[in-house]
Amino acid sequence: MLDLVSGIAPRSADHEALAAACRPGVGLCTIVGIEGSFSRRIGAQLAVLPDGSTIGSLADGCLEAQLAADILKASKPEVIRYGAGSDTIDFRLPCGGGLDILVDPDPDRTACRKAMEGLEQRAPASIVLPANGLLSERRYLPSLRITVFGEGPELESLEALSKALGIELMPYDKSVLHLGQGASDFRADRWTACLFLFHDHEWELPLLEQALASDAFYIGAQGGENARIARTLGLARRGLAEEQVARIHSPLGMIPSCKTPQALALSALGEVVAQYERLHEAA
Repeated sequence: MLDLVSGIAPRSADHEALAAACRPGVGLCTIVGIEGSFSRRIGAQLAVLPDGSTIGSLADGCLEAQLAADILKASKPEVIRYGAGSDTIDFRLPCGGGLDILVDPDPDRTACRKAMEGLEQRAPASIVLPANGLLSERRYLPSLRITVFGEGPELESLEALSKALGIELMPYDKSVLHLGQGASDFRADRWTACLFLFHDHEWELPLLEQALASDAFYIGAQGGENARIARTLGLARRGLAEEQVARIHSPLGMIPSCKTPQALALSALGEVVAQYERLHEAA
């Protein structure tokens, strides 16, 4: 089994807030309504510890201190409006919008723990929110995981950038692979992206076949038109249907014709994260 780059699977900011809310004395703030534009989605959360410190990311530092003060003095769950239409603080949002935030000083610890257990098992989870008339349930997806097969500076750059961004990365290089065979401990669920960064494309076919048989939400492979044609023909000879092969993004990434390993890593991660964000829209 391969070790993760970080040694520990990282959590998203919302997962960190949920994990904190499992502990006694920790309050939980949830965005349940947005008027205008804002940098977080509905359902974004922030945990407030008994000392007033916070865990999570909800308002880019603009509102956290006020939320901490409000939740520490709250006796029961309530929705508070911040920004436009608020009579509590002078807090402005882009385009003059407003936020409705559910402030819950004592969230359901059992529900929070159950949700965290599900996420740690790579399963979707949810908690029922106190009655607020705007959002009845907060749904969570497992964190993004990237499995990458490859070699050289492209793989190294992707490892470094993923670690900096707190993205779970499972790297496979030639030292742990066998030519013509699949990976012995490969796994990819619905929240995993599979990337192929080989220069020597003869390593790809059995590994791609594994990825295409999985639930991975994104599969991408580097290489030009000749590599793409050879890859498609090779997979067809192995019996894969055209619609299966069509799942492969090739060339991968958002930036065409990357000329450096760093640009390729950034391009690939940008496309993967964009696809992962779309999963939230369907959750």
